[in-house]
Amino acid sequence: MTERMTGAQALVRALEHVGVDTVFGIPGGAILPAYDPLYDSTKVRHVLVRHEQGAGHAAEGYAQATGKVGVCMATSGPGATNLVTPIADAYMDSVPIVAITGQVPSAAIGTDAFQEADISGITMPITKHNFLITDPADIPRTIMEAFHIASTGRPGPVLVDISKDALQSETTFSWPPTMQLPGYRPVTRPHSKQIREAAKLIAEAKRPILYVGGGVHKARASAELLQLAELTNIPVVTTLMARGTFPDSHPQHMGMPGMHGSVSAVGSLQKSDLIIGLGVRFDDRVTGNLSSFAPYAKIVHADIDPAEISKNRHADVPIVGDCKEVISDLIAAIQASGQQGDYADWWTQLNGYRQTYPLGYEEFEDGSLAPQYVMQRLSAIAGPDAYYVAGVGQHQMWASQFIDYEQPGTFINSGGLGTMGFAVPAAMGAKMGRPDAVVWAIDGDGCFQMTNQELATCALEGVPIKIAVINNGNLGMVRQWQTLFYDQRYSNTNLQTTRRIPDFVKLADAYGCVGLRCERPEDVDAVIKKAMEINDVPVVVDFVVHQDAMVWPMVAAGTSNDDIKIARDMAPKWENEDE
Repeated sequence: MTERMTGAQALVRALEHVGVDTVFGIPGGAILPAYDPLYDSTKVRHVLVRHEQGAGHAAEGYAQATGKVGVCMATSGPGATNLVTPIADAYMDSVPIVAITGQVPSAAIGTDAFQEADISGITMPITKHNFLITDPADIPRTIMEAFHIASTGRPGPVLVDISKDALQSETTFSWPPTMQLPGYRPVTRPHSKQIREAAKLIAEAKRPILYVGGGVHKARASAELLQLAELTNIPVVTTLMARGTFPDSHPQHMGMPGMHGSVSAVGSLQKSDLIIGLGVRFDDRVTGNLSSFAPYAKIVHADIDPAEISKNRHADVPIVGDCKEVISDLIAAIQASGQQGDYADWWTQLNGYRQTYPLGYEEFEDGSLAPQYVMQRLSAIAGPDAYYVAGVGQHQMWASQFIDYEQPGTFINSGGLGTMGFAVPAAMGAKMGRPDAVVWAIDGDGCFQMTNQELATCALEGVPIKIAVINNGNLGMVRQWQTLFYDQRYSNTNLQTTRRIPDFVKLADAYGCVGLRCERPEDVDAVIKKAMEINDVPVVVDFVVHQDAMVWPMVAAGTSNDDIKIARDMAPKWENEDE
């Protein structure tokens, strides 16, 4: 069926056809034609954010909580450039979003017109693909292609930039259009020979480890992962982006690897003779100094993106494919072989690490609040069915270490890019995608001040998220580095929020939210419970914690994982093994 309409009407109609129910954005001159038909749409809810960065992160939170493609919209120039940070964030963490931007009229492109920016050029390195549309006839097909690209293969952000005249001109709309993506053929089925090679290495290994990344969650393969782990009795580590993909409570779970990972997780990678990497990037935060990472291990590396295989660490068995299919095929190959590895000695060694070096933290003699205690109580009271959304920094690491994750996708955070200001808008998007779930944003007092204007959006749109501000009066992670590596020279990390500038409780009240404050350990449970009881407006809890609380364990940047510290000047004693 075909009908005549404007490019703007075609855009809204196409969004409806691809199943969009929520768009986060702010109107402006170049995108204004699209906002007029959006006003009449009964299928697409537009959420008026207070900053375009908030729109992008909200689209990410929505995408991560639902598994659908998140959508954000902005005008040309500064509106579009304000989306650059969330687009880069989505690119690093493989989050499917489509960013739609208005552009100056096609005749003015390249003339430095008012509010002109070459947003497709700017975002080329940080998008999976991007489009510039100057012909209204291309709008339906391009929208369909953008959503297909964003959600298939390795997910990621796609930008669609549309000139104002293309939105205003008339065109003929027909659905469905025919996609024209001749070079785009993501491989999902793994090669059977590579699967057999991997199964053979698993059978021969004495000290194997399943190194599980965000790609396993993106592939919705947590059930298959559990089956593979229990079939083989191989220990499991889950990266920051995979927390909850394998249950924390499972006896085979060794914890999170990496710079602030557990000793048992870091040690299991370092001492292994076979690493089965599933949906991982072997990134610097996990490997530490790459030349000394897992020196005795052969590598099986499975990923849907062939560019990741052997990028950082050579793969002895490279497997390109969707992790759900890879793991299913591995299970079948292992069952067919009938071979079972003997890992009794390996488990004795790893259980020794787990018992000797459990996660712990420092209590303060002055009775001030330890942030890790806040996380433990939040985990106990909000429970494993809640969603926890963190920004970046100390609070993010404590949230990963001291909250128990049992369900895939319940920890949403900014991993690869490490974006301050991610938590509040991403939590808003997650709550809009999962309105029946409890959503806690866990933020630092530094991060919170970057995007807390979205509290207005939450209050007005009826999105009752709960926000735990871990307030140590400083840019905490930077201060930790200054303590350890810069001779305690605290240059520009003191936010002076201990003077209550701003007062987060009053700020919450000004934004139409409920503000609470907690300064003593004995009040933590009551305050969290009170926040849990309020479900009609957003709640901000100002947890005033000790400024010298640190994240341990820690592998200093650029050093070997073997040099992990469990506290300041304290390191685990590794046994001297004959390899």
